[in-house]
Amino acid sequence: MNKSMSNPTHSRLGAVLLTLGAMLLAAPAGHVIAQPGGATVQERAVAGTSSELAQRHYRRANTYNNLERYDEAIEEYRLAVAADPNLADAYRNLANIYLSQDRLQEAIPMLARFIDLQQEASTPLTASLKTIGELLRRSERFDEAFEYDVRAIRADPRDDSQVHLMGNLYDSAGHVDKAIRIYQTAAEVMPDNAFMNRTLGRLYEREGRLEDALAEYRKAAETDLGSQFYRELVTNLETRIDQQGQG
Repeated sequence: MNKSMSNPTHSRLGAVLLTLGAMLLAAPAGHVIAQPGGATVQERAVAGTSSELAQRHYRRANTYNNLERYDEAIEEYRLAVAADPNLADAYRNLANIYLSQDRLQEAIPMLARFIDLQQEASTPLTASLKTIGELLRRSERFDEAFEYDVRAIRADPRDDSQVHLMGNLYDSAGHVDKAIRIYQTAAEVMPDNAFMNRTLGRLYEREGRLEDALAEYRKAAETDLGSQFYRELVTNLETRIDQQGQG
């Protein structure tokens, strides 16, 4: 691996950080200059140096990444987040490299950290929510996957295909409660999608929650007025409930 781009700079900046650290340790308490924001001059200097160091590593990592020198890019991204643990894009880029190398378990914590650092909705956030949920489900880490899956549905309410993938997998894995909650979320954020109500109703009916199932079938029939199939679901279940009441 060619490290000619990084070693001299690491040494110089490492020496700067060590020097600043020594200054902080050696400075008498009475000589520390307080700032209005609460940070001292020395603390701000260290913070500024760390941020600059992080950006240097990040830019270098992007160069390696573009050159497809992925091992070197990984090393530089790691150094970037070591210098600045809040450098969100470095975590995302690390995750993308790991995914391209099929290092799925290493990608998961990088995606999780990127997601944790997001403050508002964005396309990268939505993509990361979908990806981490899928990776965790593949690993049968269903409890961890579920919260990301719910967030992914809310982040992209137009993607009904992801709902069926999630719901079917939870159901087939024996997590019917999670499958139900997936379809509950989908029915909430996709009020015009009658099939979500129908599928949720099917799950309720299978679990013996007949009144809940009937309510969902009725919603489906009201949403899709032209569907005879949904009307028959309502009629058939109403008849079944009436027969049980008479018995």
